[in-house]
Amino acid sequence: MMGRFSQRSYEKEIMDDLEFEGPVLEQSLKELRTINKLLGGNKVTTTGLQHIIEKHPQEHYSIADLGCGGGDMIRVMSDWSKKKGYNCNFLGIDANRNTIDFAKDRLKDLNGVLLKTENVFDESFEQDQVDIITCTLFTHHFTDEELVRLFKSFVKKARLGIVINDLHRHRVAYFSIKVLTRFFSKSPMVQNDGPLSVLRGFSKKDLHRILRLSGLKTIQIRWFWAFRWRVIGLIL
Repeated sequence: MMGRFSQRSYEKEIMDDLEFEGPVLEQSLKELRTINKLLGGNKVTTTGLQHIIEKHPQEHYSIADLGCGGGDMIRVMSDWSKKKGYNCNFLGIDANRNTIDFAKDRLKDLNGVLLKTENVFDESFEQDQVDIITCTLFTHHFTDEELVRLFKSFVKKARLGIVINDLHRHRVAYFSIKVLTRFFSKSPMVQNDGPLSVLRGFSKKDLHRILRLSGLKTIQIRWFWAFRWRVIGLIL
């Protein structure tokens, strides 16, 4: 990778505005759900959960989904866990209260789901432990330094492990999502944030460096189509 793809971009996305709300937010969250499903991103998270659960069998699992957005991944994980016969409760955390309100409405038919507005960098974040932490398209929103701090807090909050599902910074991914959002998206936020999020994504080298500095025990960094990284880290 050369030029603009050689290093992570720290340019802010529209979605980083924690007060963002209204019809544009709702349209954007709906489109992101469709894009994630079509490009196969959901299985990156569920296969990571499967790995941790198989390694640590127990009767019940508490799972915190950070940057949960409209709750799409919580529904995916809830449906997946029921099919697999796993007893799971879910905690969705997002710093945008408007997004949490949207998620509460979308997930009101599900039992065993708690949603709350919280900044993961607040001191209160580490107080209540969960078994597993999941992050889907969340970690690319932060600088390397912020991620080191965040991952260190994961070690205190998660009992068993973490699953990170995020973007591979690659020119093919960038130009593909640029074309896809230009022709099929009605949301100016998705059109702007889609390509930019790829530039804020990671190389494998980036992930190794950040995780090494955080002290997290990494057991696997694996590439998935379409241009996704799955990181599984074990706490125990």
